[in-house]
Amino acid sequence: MSLVETSIDCVHQRLDRLSSKRKLDEYGPTDDDDFSSDLVSVRMRRDEPNAVNSTNHLTTQLHNSQKQQLSHIEHVSDSRWSSCSSSRRLQFFVRMISGANTLVLQADSEDTVKSVHERIHSITGIPVIEQRLIYRGKQLQWEQTLAECSIQNDAGLQLVGRMRSTGHPQAWQLIDEMVSLICRLCRGESTVSHKYVKSRLMEFFRMTPRNDTEAAAGHLQIFMSSCAPAALVMLYVSPVKGNKECADESIRQFISSSQNVLPKLVLSQCAPIMLEFCKLLGRTAHDDPLYSLCRSSLGSMVEKCDTNKALIAVQEIFPFVSELAAKLSSDLVLSMESPTGIGPLLSDVCDFTAFLLPLRTVIKEQVDLGVPISLPIEEGGYNIPCHREEIKFLHGIFTDLLGKMEQCLLKMEECSTVKEKREDEHFHLGWCHYLTILKELNSISKLYQGAEKLFWAKLRLRKVSICYLVIRYAKRNDDHKWLLELKDVTDFESRRHLAMMMLPEVKDEYEELHEMLIDRSQLLAESFEYIARSDPEGLRGGLFMEFKNEEATGPGVLREWFFLVCQAIFNPQNALFVACPNDRRRFFPNPASKVDPLHLEYFSFTGRVIALALMHKVQIGIVLDRVLFLQLAGQSVSLEDIRDADPCLYSGCKKILDMDAEVVDSDALGLTFVREVEELGSRKVVELCPGGKNIAVNSRNRKEYVDLLIQHHFVTSISEQVTHFSQGFGDMLCDTRLKKFFFQSLELQDLDWMLHGSEKAISVEDWKANTEYNGYKESDQQIHWFWKIVGEMSAEQRMVLLFFWTSIKYLPIEGFGGLASRLYIYKSNESYVRLPSSHTCFYRLCFPPYPSMAVMRDRLHIIVQEHVGCSFGTW
Repeated sequence: MSLVETSIDCVHQRLDRLSSKRKLDEYGPTDDDDFSSDLVSVRMRRDEPNAVNSTNHLTTQLHNSQKQQLSHIEHVSDSRWSSCSSSRRLQFFVRMISGANTLVLQADSEDTVKSVHERIHSITGIPVIEQRLIYRGKQLQWEQTLAECSIQNDAGLQLVGRMRSTGHPQAWQLIDEMVSLICRLCRGESTVSHKYVKSRLMEFFRMTPRNDTEAAAGHLQIFMSSCAPAALVMLYVSPVKGNKECADESIRQFISSSQNVLPKLVLSQCAPIMLEFCKLLGRTAHDDPLYSLCRSSLGSMVEKCDTNKALIAVQEIFPFVSELAAKLSSDLVLSMESPTGIGPLLSDVCDFTAFLLPLRTVIKEQVDLGVPISLPIEEGGYNIPCHREEIKFLHGIFTDLLGKMEQCLLKMEECSTVKEKREDEHFHLGWCHYLTILKELNSISKLYQGAEKLFWAKLRLRKVSICYLVIRYAKRNDDHKWLLELKDVTDFESRRHLAMMMLPEVKDEYEELHEMLIDRSQLLAESFEYIARSDPEGLRGGLFMEFKNEEATGPGVLREWFFLVCQAIFNPQNALFVACPNDRRRFFPNPASKVDPLHLEYFSFTGRVIALALMHKVQIGIVLDRVLFLQLAGQSVSLEDIRDADPCLYSGCKKILDMDAEVVDSDALGLTFVREVEELGSRKVVELCPGGKNIAVNSRNRKEYVDLLIQHHFVTSISEQVTHFSQGFGDMLCDTRLKKFFFQSLELQDLDWMLHGSEKAISVEDWKANTEYNGYKESDQQIHWFWKIVGEMSAEQRMVLLFFWTSIKYLPIEGFGGLASRLYIYKSNESYVRLPSSHTCFYRLCFPPYPSMAVMRDRLHIIVQEHVGCSFGTW
């Protein structure tokens, strides 16, 4: 006999006994005027003290033989059906609840108990739902006939009220009906429809309280106390045709309804029920799809639960962690053995993550030392009252999975896919969930002494694979903060990828873009109105740009606008930013920017523009100085950080620190803790600390003096400007709370490359290698002439030609290969007297077949004049 068949019979017997052992515990009178408040109590007696755990005994009966089980079922069925084989008229007495009155009723033996309840209702007005009929100490079930209940002529029945122990009598009735229906379906009764099981379940959910967690808990507990999960699993493993499908749909409906209908706080009350489903289904097979669904649903519930109010103990969660860890370990081995190995499944990885969260939280709370756990755990060495075995076993899981992941990453590096960046899909099937597994291992490593150091050491050794995984598989909605805790396990390309995912994606639909129509003569002022005054949400979708009285539109015009508006923002004449003397590309906020009453709004505007330029992947040729970058990242500014921003101050502070102590103490410098600043044309003295003008600088406090001087000059004096720039930048992020983390995730050079692009001179060979032709062939003499002329140009002329061609003046760090598209040269049918034209949106340069190299050189030299080459795109 199979385990499935034996399970059906065992569950059947169990539920049959549970449904037949309902005893009357106590009776009590009630006033007719207030029937519902004083109804007597009827409780269901079970073999075990805890009815919820009764299903745990199901498997103890699996050793019974098939013959014995089938014989039992046949005996029960035959005895029940033989009792109602001949219909006859019965007369019986129903003693009322108060005991004062007795009803005399007549019915056929084939009539159901429910029909008797309905007749009592028509006579007394007592709601059917409030009635219970007791005969010979047993409660009569609605679906049974009088013959099945063995009611004899002139029998005496007792009418009692609903149970005092529950505030949900209708829920009890629905689930009792459902369990009874399931028992009949498992016996193969053809008169029972499967749809009634699902309808009872749906009605039960509709009745679940939504806004009262305590009431919802009591309501859902009825589902457990009635052994409904065991009944549905019995139906699932039943061999009777249609039962498995009915149970599968019903359990899936339970999961769907709980997740989609119930509020979060009420949903958590379903966790014990889902745990029961997992326990029962897990005894058949762990690869069963319904078991996997129940496990995932349970994981989702415990992940969202408040740990302090968890309805499921850690001991109940840990078996799932162990099971999933073993599955992941096995799948990682498979993904190593073959490049086409499927590797870990998404559902297993997600479930592992879900069950780990409450487990880690509980372990942290148990340790309560603020330091990682040292293994082995000595008796009395740690304040760990419980979960010792789980703590040890989780460390074993960490060690095993980290070892497997190290081998997987090494295997990746051996694949030419990583080294050559080929896109052969079959190489990637087993790799897509590696980052998620590593993230969980990183979280576990923080619990144990030495584990975190070991984790990062192994990742450093496999940096090539880590960077490839980031570029290939890191998704916008995932949490990647852990990867940037130590930036030395990533490279620029992977850090840029992670940072860019904090910015929204530019949308393609024109109707969703923020439209701007700007007069070139009022470029900065009108751009400010369009960007600074707009709702951030409207800007996150992307921009659509037009210049007044010009036909050109599209991405090329937008790139041109970014370049021009940034040139205006950082123009020293506007007093918003100051260029670094040692690097004129670098800027930091001007402490004297308050000369403009709107200066702080302009700093918010600047932050938005910089973020939008990054979002649209436009290199603007301007970078931020280290002092501004560090403050945007929430970090302190030191002496070495001001080297480019103020070489004179840097040199002076270095001399003070390096000067002989005796010279400093002799007051030869004549310095006190003050600083002179110029504000609105006048100079004033500012104390660096309270009473600073009376504190002389000496060898003991000179380090403090230098620190305070730098802090005031580069932090305090521009704090408002930095705050508004940061706020404007944060407005454009997907999550404004990440405005500091965005800069923390990058090195300054990373941001330089993202904003400025390549610092190398434009390579003609790279340019040529990334250009295609339409109408021309590479061997045509006009193409030969063109590249020879470009090779003769100065670096500045090439930049102007590139800007005319593409509206790009600064290439990405990867050069021409980093552009969104290849460049194109088109043959035009115009007269050779015409100048070249461009379609900047599509990176197209068009020119006619000039008759000579001299004519072509003349036309191109006109184009590369700054006043002609800029703002000359066709569209």
